[in-house]
Amino acid sequence: MARSIWKGPFVDGYLLGKADAARESKRSEIIKIWSRRSTILPQFVGLTFGVYNGKKFIPVQVSENMVGHKFGEFSPTRTFTGHSSDKKAKRG
Repeated sequence: MARSIWKGPFVDGYLLGKADAARESKRSEIIKIWSRRSTILPQFVGLTFGVYNGKKFIPVQVSENMVGHKFGEFSPTRTFTGHSSDKKAKRG
């Protein structure tokens, strides 16, 4: 179920402070964040965030198309190693 419109988008408080500091410093450093549940705001466009997936930080370059989505959508937590070999398909 989606979040109510009257509540507004959810963003962790520390995230806004980190984004403002990165904009003022004008350096292209990766901002490490653990908040996968936070919504991407228009203020974050152009910044690079390192989103933690439980093992490592995945760099996410925020673009205009990402506004309104969650950070966790762009940092997968599971790695697909492929299907096991199907012996019936190889026989034919």
